[in-house]
Amino acid sequence: MKIETLAIHSGNIIDSNTKAAIQPITLSTTFERGENGDYSGGYMYSRSNNPNRKSLENVVAALENGIEACAFATGNAAGMSVFQALEPGSHIICPDDMYHGLRNQLKLIFKGILSFDFVDFTDLEQIFKVIKRETKLIWAETPSNPLLKLSDIAQIAHIAKEHQLIFVVDNTFASPCCQQPLSLGADMVMHSTTKYLNGHSDVTGGILVTKEITPFWEKVKLVQGYGGAVPAPFDCYLVTRGIKTLPYRMRGHVANAQALAKFLENHEAVEAVFYPGLTSHPQHELAKKQMLSFGGMLSFLLKGGEEKAKQVVNGLKIFTQATSLGGVESLIEHRYSVEGPDTKTPKNLLRVSVGLEHIDDLIGDLERVL
Repeated sequence: MKIETLAIHSGNIIDSNTKAAIQPITLSTTFERGENGDYSGGYMYSRSNNPNRKSLENVVAALENGIEACAFATGNAAGMSVFQALEPGSHIICPDDMYHGLRNQLKLIFKGILSFDFVDFTDLEQIFKVIKRETKLIWAETPSNPLLKLSDIAQIAHIAKEHQLIFVVDNTFASPCCQQPLSLGADMVMHSTTKYLNGHSDVTGGILVTKEITPFWEKVKLVQGYGGAVPAPFDCYLVTRGIKTLPYRMRGHVANAQALAKFLENHEAVEAVFYPGLTSHPQHELAKKQMLSFGGMLSFLLKGGEEKAKQVVNGLKIFTQATSLGGVESLIEHRYSVEGPDTKTPKNLLRVSVGLEHIDDLIGDLERVL
């Protein structure tokens, strides 16, 4: 089936009793055992599994061409489960502009338990240089947050395979509609389902998808089951419902982002624009090679520094100045002020999650303030 069909049907089960066409929300925390003590319905306790969570995991695995998925309460919990599944003393290679929430997990929570190097993934030699005997995992994020740098998934997958390393790609910025890392050689894919998969800025969540059932994946499942950082049934229902429109929403996000990026690139108040769909992006050719479309996220640098950047976000009327991304509404944020003193984000950078409003209104709002 094509992705539009998968998005609608892979996460839905027609209720066997009522024949309801849309799967109901199963709020029960526990499930009845049979006379012989088994669980004939397939469920025991909602931390271990739940019909709504199973549906969410099924549809995201299908969209990513994976074999199985594990859903979590947040994207950070999904990422953390990978780190928790590693043996103490393991070494991880990460991008130098890794999402600050996961970067801070490593630096503040796993310090002394795991070791890690942050390198420039646009230069594959930098990855080779830090591989050592203890290295177990390469973690990529492409496009990156917030600089929209790309990692060559196929090439890094080759490096990982050559050195028998696990390769995980954070695909949150792209969504399965714009990029499919498992098809390019990655072992696992991560999403913050809070973002494009849900698409309505009203629920948090995260998910991991695997290409194969491996001993490491079984450890991740143990972390999910015994760690218990799982999403509630209603959260799973909302994300699964949001996914039904994902392919069509992404077309609008991409079209608006492309038009907005071109407008900003030609504006005299703008120093630079970071969007993979622009020919000016230094990795535009890689984007054309590995992405199905260029996504709905962009960042830009303003002439006039941090003061000008804050003036712009405070003067907009349609764009909401807020964290997060992937909703139908357009969001804009001064990222430097939320990422901490060790961030590589320039002080004059604004990150934009381009929504589904009419593009003329979005351009008009920015043009007025710029």
